[in-house]
Amino acid sequence: MARIIGGIAASHTPTIGFAFDRDKRNDPVWAPIFEAFEPVRGWIERQRPDVLLMVYNDHVTSFFFDHYSAFTLGVGERWSVADEGGGARDLPSIAGHPALAAHIGRSLMTDEFDMSFFQDRPLDHGCFSPLSVMCGHDAGGWPVKLLPLQMGVLQFPIPSARRCWKLGQALRRAIESYPEDLRVAIVATGGLSHQVHGERAGFNNPAWDERFLDLFERDPEALAVLTHAEYAEWGGLEGAEVIMWLTMRGALAAQVRCLHRSYYLPSMTGIATAIYEPVEQAPLPSAVARHRARMATQLEGAQRLSGTYPFTIERCVQAYRLNQYLHSLIDPAVRERFLADEATSMREAGLTEVEREMVRSRDWRALIHYGVIFFMLEKLGAVVGVSNLHIYAAMRGETLEAFQRTRNAPGALYSVAGKQATDLAWSEAK
Repeated sequence: MARIIGGIAASHTPTIGFAFDRDKRNDPVWAPIFEAFEPVRGWIERQRPDVLLMVYNDHVTSFFFDHYSAFTLGVGERWSVADEGGGARDLPSIAGHPALAAHIGRSLMTDEFDMSFFQDRPLDHGCFSPLSVMCGHDAGGWPVKLLPLQMGVLQFPIPSARRCWKLGQALRRAIESYPEDLRVAIVATGGLSHQVHGERAGFNNPAWDERFLDLFERDPEALAVLTHAEYAEWGGLEGAEVIMWLTMRGALAAQVRCLHRSYYLPSMTGIATAIYEPVEQAPLPSAVARHRARMATQLEGAQRLSGTYPFTIERCVQAYRLNQYLHSLIDPAVRERFLADEATSMREAGLTEVEREMVRSRDWRALIHYGVIFFMLEKLGAVVGVSNLHIYAAMRGETLEAFQRTRNAPGALYSVAGKQATDLAWSEAK
């Protein structure tokens, strides 16, 4: 069974990554940053967590306001460094843990957190700024896997401090009910006091930062009741992102031991680091079993429905590349390239031979079994001139005529093809 071995708190200001990349360790101005992270680095080396679950916020790098979610869990296989304007930092990508992520996603949805899920997006300084200092890496990569939990704290309304606290408690149930023996550390990033916009830019409040750290360790409930306005008043509007820390604290036991705590204010942001270990409170086996049963309730019995394949996170990750390629056909340029030279288009997209053959042969049933969602089949059909009804019939192993006889209007053929579609004859040969 997985267990949470501790919590790490760390600011994620780009100042940290800047100092690391330019090797400012011996510069008196920057040295305190490295000194503050050294105990964190040592703790990770000694405790050897398998996974870091990092609670962070993106800084309008990989997530824009065309779709902005409160809680977004990364479920992908690998995470690379984002380019934030001047080129990506020279850091290797880090492996994810899709199986744990899928389990946590189901668990959080069971606990009525309406999650979003992402993969194939790079991570900005919200993750990699502290990660690069707290966790050693070399040409072989990183010694841990990363599970990113992106919090939407930039565009109001945002989750309340209380909601972040409850999310942490739900995370604990999720992790402790995962059957594999994993050592998980929760990393909370952001803050402390700072404001980077408007006439109040440059605001800091070291006294509040120290008070926040005291309450965070000993009385987190006192922080959970505060409003966004109170966090903004005492710690700056952008400093209000420290509500993310409550997600980590909620995932730990009620009592914790603080093994390390530091604070440094070099410029715009109060930089803090801390390490917390939970006072041992192993979950009751009956509680774990009950939670697993709750998680299984919604899809219980679906596996007995013949020819039915719920599109789960696991299937999404497994077939992501192929789904992504078929989705790209909504781009006219990609569509034109596909129609002109299908084989080259698929090869350049990195599809495997198995994946290319399924598309080449229009093996609709095999594509579904592989993990392609139907709505990508629908798009492919629209491009190549195959109606939805042809696809339905093929998945059932029937001729179009046989399938049409099961419909109320046997002559109704349709697809999502738009004005650029040229061949809607929909002959059965296709």
